[in-house]
Amino acid sequence: MLEPKGTLYIVSAPSGCGKTSLVDALVASTNDILVSVSHTTRAMRPGERDGINYFFIEESEFQSMAQAHQFLEHAEVFGNWYGTSKTWVEEQLAADKDVILEIDWQGARQVKWMLPNSIGIFILPPSLNALQTRLQRRAQDDPDVIAKRMAQAGIEMSHYHEYEFLVINDDFERALQELKSIVIGERLKLKQQLLRHRALLKELVPEQVP
Repeated sequence: MLEPKGTLYIVSAPSGCGKTSLVDALVASTNDILVSVSHTTRAMRPGERDGINYFFIEESEFQSMAQAHQFLEHAEVFGNWYGTSKTWVEEQLAADKDVILEIDWQGARQVKWMLPNSIGIFILPPSLNALQTRLQRRAQDDPDVIAKRMAQAGIEMSHYHEYEFLVINDDFERALQELKSIVIGERLKLKQQLLRHRALLKELVPEQVP
């Protein structure tokens, strides 16, 4: 395995919490951080690009990769397979890039088992009423679907304690600043700074740097 200089972040939240908007804003305003590009067996949609939105592959290739344990996590969703390439993530981390995985708590458990140093961030809504209002405002689902999403949200939110950080998305800008603070704090940890600035530290205190 390549020596990681970057940090792997797992970001989870129930539908309607604004997770994707927060992650997009974080990536757009922060250097050297990117969202993982998953492999999928579903067909490419208009406007999508291979290697940018997803790595589009045949199911036979996907299953071969899964059998060879090449995914950090993978799951079937509505008849299509999605997976996070272990090699791709390791290459980005070794290149001093931070990587974000937007996955649910089940996928987070898979990743944590393989890469225990990854950092989990769970995003919660300020209230159940706020979550339901956000789902209704999207005008994408009928009431039955919204009710199912709310029930699923309860299950997902019960796993918040399995993560290292908790962000409440009440005010978008404040939640974004909290995400940035987590990333900056992780980058300033001694272990990460030693990896990035070994030459400088060896010059300043040679007896303490192997």
